[in-house]
Amino acid sequence: MSLLAYQGSVNLQHQIQEPVIEMPSSEATRFLGKFIDVDDKFTFVVKTDKLEDIDSLNLQAKAMILEPRINDLRYINRFFRGIARNLEKGGIFAGSFESYAARSLAIEAKSGGVLAFFIKIWDFIIHRVCPKTPYIKEVYFNITKGKNRMLSKAEVLGRLVYCGFEILEYQEIGNKIFFVVKKGRPRVKSSKPSYGLIYGMPRAGKNGKIFIVYKFRTMHPYSEFLHDYVLSKNGYSQTGKPANDFRLTPWGRFLRKYWLDEIPQLWNILKGEMKLVGIRPVGERYLQDIPEDLVKLRLKHKPGCIPPYVSLDMKSDLLSVQQAEREYLEEKLRRPYTTDLRFFFKAIYVILVRKKRSA
Repeated sequence: MSLLAYQGSVNLQHQIQEPVIEMPSSEATRFLGKFIDVDDKFTFVVKTDKLEDIDSLNLQAKAMILEPRINDLRYINRFFRGIARNLEKGGIFAGSFESYAARSLAIEAKSGGVLAFFIKIWDFIIHRVCPKTPYIKEVYFNITKGKNRMLSKAEVLGRLVYCGFEILEYQEIGNKIFFVVKKGRPRVKSSKPSYGLIYGMPRAGKNGKIFIVYKFRTMHPYSEFLHDYVLSKNGYSQTGKPANDFRLTPWGRFLRKYWLDEIPQLWNILKGEMKLVGIRPVGERYLQDIPEDLVKLRLKHKPGCIPPYVSLDMKSDLLSVQQAEREYLEEKLRRPYTTDLRFFFKAIYVILVRKKRSA
């Protein structure tokens, strides 16, 4: 069943059904067909990119397929919430978008060489930076109406989770990524998305008190809402961080390698929430995945900027990190005044002389 620019609140099941839903390719049709019954009278194809069209609907659809690219929506989150309002509980929403990576490859294929490099920089500034910059973004949207925005895979999927959807599957087909999500839970209200250079993450501190740890941004916007999803799919890597994490930006990997992303944590030290040397600050989810006795040890101390595994020159795999933390915490209990000083100078030696880099 097709929805063009429908106005009013009449249930669309009374409209004329179309026998065929046109999709960009048979591969996309097969992918969406695994989750959606296109012949069901409560399945609707949304062909509009206008928010007011979605706001005017009053449906209880089993499934909705959005035909325009997410890149061409002006108010993405409000559009997603509008779709959610028109789905029954557990209803399916499917759509597609052009990812940043696919867009970069398309520019290289069309131009190539040095020209492609400068085109990608220009494209990134105009369609990626401008839409997220205060004041400038108003001018950008007035001119473009939100069309052809540059989006990363992490941002689109993160927005969907933020707006109350559960990711079922996604697949790259041609130059687009097709996704299928399910309406499952209320939208996230406890955390506000951020786009800035400095990013604050909720972490468990001494006695389990939650505080905000500041770092230079190394992930795409909305990545924080995908943490559980990435862990459920890939688990932890040998470094103790989520494996195969597509949320990281290319420049983010560089910042992490040389610990440059940690510099804003100096503010946490000044506020008394952290100290220079200590166990690394982690989220509540991580505490659920490590031994209970180590959790109890951790919660007795403030977290630190320089983790024990660096001072002990140990590997950064999960077991080694936990072993290093045990050694540090046990020594800290025996020698509360000298342990941090010893670990600090050992870390300086390991970083400067042995050239140890972050995971």
